[in-house]
Amino acid sequence: MQLAGPHVWGPPKDRAAAVAVLREAIELGINHIDTSDFYGPHVTNQIIREALHPYRDDITIVTKIGFLRGADQSWMPAAAPAQLREAVHSNLLNLGLEALDVVNFRAPGLEGADGSSIGDALEVLARLKNEGLIRHIGLSNVNAQQVAEAQAITGIVCVQNHYNLVHRGDDALIDKLAVQGIAYVPFFPLGGFTPLQSGTLNEVAAAMGIKPMQVALAWLLQRAPNILVIPGTSSLAHLHENVAAGGLQLDASALAALNAM
Repeated sequence: MQLAGPHVWGPPKDRAAAVAVLREAIELGINHIDTSDFYGPHVTNQIIREALHPYRDDITIVTKIGFLRGADQSWMPAAAPAQLREAVHSNLLNLGLEALDVVNFRAPGLEGADGSSIGDALEVLARLKNEGLIRHIGLSNVNAQQVAEAQAITGIVCVQNHYNLVHRGDDALIDKLAVQGIAYVPFFPLGGFTPLQSGTLNEVAAAMGIKPMQVALAWLLQRAPNILVIPGTSSLAHLHENVAAGGLQLDASALAALNAM
């Protein structure tokens, strides 16, 4: 999401730097790339293709459909059957793939899950999977009821929702998905468009000699065994900080302080 231009629109200021971030991420062992053709639109997927195609076998590229960008840079639901099919083909074209590893249906609701039925959209994705254009199906911006509705139609491999240290509405859902072996992927893991600001977070980070955002990522990774993190960045320095967070272990006192936030 950070590899396109400002407000996730248009090309980045430095395309070569965006390519370098992707290539360095793969060299550092990252093998899960989260994207969408509505980032840019099209720009991020085209940069991914430039940087990484032909893709290594161990890389999983996860994309999202269900929204479109308006000419005014707005985000508009786009869940009609023809729109979903067109979105899949657009992602395939711009990524240079014959089949998409995982496609998340991004359900309506700009401020979180609105609880509306997603059955019709999942029927379309199930057909696209049967056609061999999609290998696995996931969900984004959904509640537990919508997850159950989707699972009655097809298998679900991941759920991608807003969740972090101070936005914990999905606690019960995360635990339920963990029992089922379904990945939970928190977006805005570092707070949102405004990074997390917390005295507690700063104190834990200072005691460990690391950055507050590294603590926030480490907490997510210790929160549950099914959590995958997708911290966006366009900076090589931040990329290295984010990757280093994967090797951190928060002790009991740090976890207690953070859990109490």
